[in-house]
Amino acid sequence: MAWRGHLSKNLKELRFLYCQTSPVSAQTREFVNRNYKDLKTLNPLFPILIRECSGVEPQIWARYDMGVERYVRLDGLTEPQITKKLEELVKAGAPLKA
Repeated sequence: MAWRGHLSKNLKELRFLYCQTSPVSAQTREFVNRNYKDLKTLNPLFPILIRECSGVEPQIWARYDMGVERYVRLDGLTEPQITKKLEELVKAGAPLKA
């Protein structure tokens, strides 16, 4: 899981969007609760934003160099699947480095 320490190297910002009450967002809420501290410890100055909004579908947004953004919808994914999607977003940022 060395990729967890590369958030600040490959991304400019990471945003989690989810509903604070919806069952569809439950796995995303759980992922954030279990992993935020570890991600922030490994990347202390890197902005990891949590956006809770009623009725929104769970998503991860990654912002790369030069304003490029990509997102992944997380509805119906388990915690390990969310981890895999996050890893893919982080690794996708390596070739985008200028």
